[in-house]
Parts: sequence; structure tokens; C-alpha cells
Amino acid sequence: MNASSGPGMRVLLDVSAVPASPVGAGVYTMELAEQLATHADVDLVLLCRRDDAGRWHDLAPGSEVRASAPRRRPTRLAWEQVEGARHAAGVEVWHGPHYTMPWQHLDVPAVVTVHDLTFFDHPEWHERAKVSFFRRAIRWSASRARVLITPSEVTTRRLHSLLAPRAEVLTIPHGVDHERFRPDPGGELVESDLAALRTIGARPPYVAFAGTLEPRKDVPTLVRAFGRLDATRPDLRLVVAGGEGWGTDPVRHAVERSGTATRVLRPGYVAADVLPALFRRAEVVAYPSLEEGFGLPVLEALACGAPVVTTAGTAMAEVGGDAALLVASGDDHALADALASVLDDTALANRLRSAGPRRAAEFTWRRSAAAHVGAYRAAARSLAA
Repeated sequence: MNASSGPGMRVLLDVSAVPASPVGAGVYTMELAEQLATHADVDLVLLCRRDDAGRWHDLAPGSEVRASAPRRRPTRLAWEQVEGARHAAGVEVWHGPHYTMPWQHLDVPAVVTVHDLTFFDHPEWHERAKVSFFRRAIRWSASRARVLITPSEVTTRRLHSLLAPRAEVLTIPHGVDHERFRPDPGGELVESDLAALRTIGARPPYVAFAGTLEPRKDVPTLVRAFGRLDATRPDLRLVVAGGEGWGTDPVRHAVERSGTATRVLRPGYVAADVLPALFRRAEVVAYPSLEEGFGLPVLEALACGAPVVTTAGTAMAEVGGDAALLVASGDDHALADALASVLDDTALANRLRSAGPRRAAEFTWRRSAAAHVGAYRAAARSLAA
């Protein structure tokens, strides 16, 4: 039973895909679990890996935690499809927050979050073994789930055009933790931020990127753009923060060929308590990803009051609105020009620093969770109908 004053809809949230160091969809799942655990209309059940119960007990106290899924990903995915449905006993709605739901008979309505359709549109951005599985899983979800959730209108439109799902599709944006990701207009956080940056070997001035290093992030374009800036700004550094996913050789090659390798810092995965400082103290945050379902680092950087440059025609542009500068994808000349405009134009930089938190204020995890509860109700009604 959750910590609310009375019984609510019994919802199973499958959290078994969340890694130990979550980013993107993992952050979404954890924030959603934390919010649902205290929601008056939800009695939350968390289905996690066998070695991961402690984390979820701590995050969502009072929720039921079922630590049954295998630890290793291939085995876990197979287990979910064949055995997962057994855990639907006693719940009213199953929510798969990462594309999937059981392929065996499920006796309760399912809600599935589809973050993006790049497994179909850009299989070259993913490991080959994952493409076949997730294409099949997304098709299954589109045909069997009662409600599909996407984090952006960009993803919703593509989902409709590609798979024509029978289920209702709801666009529910992510939120941001405004207590952690916040600006520092009074300067009271300067010393603590600089101390946090020292733990990763960074110091201002710098351009920042944060995200898992994988092909879709297009970090090589950012490295080339930075190289175009460097000659006139010898003290400026580029901080490329994020754990290595797969296909990272182009990043390494771009750094080696840039002529600025000594000014490119790659600290790896950045701890949660360091990330806000990285954004707050950046001259500009660059997120040149070619495509995302949402692009959470853009929202987090905006909330911190950082000037943001990101990619036009994407979900990140949708999130940023008028508070971010937009450039064409894959164009290092345009990206360099946008970065230079922020670095050289104090009025522009200040406008973006003021606009970011106002834009980010529209996105909260509480609001996102409340919309998810609405999706659960819709799924339950669809079964009754």
C-alpha cells in the first residue's frame, strides 16, 4: 500500500530495465515511480530485478516491490515476455515504461511508453541485436496495449504514421527536478558548484554536453564545431560528459583530429549531484543530438539557466521552445556560429539564461505523473467497455 490516505488503483510499473546509473528513460522511470508512490489514486507495485529491491524500497517506500526479474538483459527480456504476465495477478493496470509488455496472455490492460521510433527509422544508431527485438516489441505494444504514452508530439506523430496503433496515444512530457536543477541568480551556489566541477576535472569557461555517447548524439559534429571556436578562445574547454554506450569510435576519432584534444574533457558518467553544477556554470550547453524522444538534458539545462543550443525539427526543439537556439542537424558550421553568438553576445546569453527557467517551469514530474494516472484510468475504462 502506498503512503496515501486510502486505497487506489493498483498499478504495476515494470522497472526492471533501469540501470544502476540511469539516464534518459531510466530517469523518467525512477521519477515516475517516486511520484506514483505518494499519489492518492495509486497503489503501486514495482517489478524489478532480483538484485535491485533495495533501491526501489528506498525510492518508493510503502510500495510493494517484487524482485523477480533476472539480472542480465537478454535473459530479463525473455523472462518478461514469457513469465512477466504472471505478476499481473492482483493488479488493475500494467505499465511498461520502456517500449515493452509481456507477449504471453495478459489479463489486465497494459499501458506502454514508446520513447521514440528510431529502431525503425535509424537502425544504424542502435546495436544490431536490439533492433530486431525492439521492433517486434514496439509493434506488439502498438497492437495490444490499451494506451500508448509518448513524451513528445514529434514521437506521437511518428508513431501514428508508422504503426497506426489501435490504442489511444497520449503525449505526456517528462518533468524536471526543480530542487536540483535550478539557476543561481544570487551566486550562493558558486563555491559548491566549483567544488563539484573539480571532482570531474572541469573548470569554467567551457561548453558542456551531457548524455550517453552513442551515434544519435552526434558528438563528432560538436567536437568539430568546437574546433572552429578554439583558435580565438584558447581558455575555452569542451566538456563531453556521459557514459559510453556503443559506437563511440567516431567521437574518439573526432577529438584526435580536431587539433583541440587537450581542451576536450571526457569525464565519463557524471554523478547526479554534479550534473546541475555542470549546466549552471557552462557558458553554453550544446545538445546536437540528431533525434530523441524527449531530450531530458535540454530541459535540465534550461532549468539551470544555461543558454542552450540544440537541433531544429526535433523533440528538443519542442521542449526548448523560444528558450533555446536551434541549428540544423549535422552542420558543424551552423553549430559553431550558434555557439559563438552566445559566447560573444552578452545580451543574447542573458536573454536565454532568463528564458530557460521560465520555460522549464512548465514541466514538472508531479504534473507528468498525474497525466500518467489519467492514462491508467483510460486503460482501465477501455477494458470495461
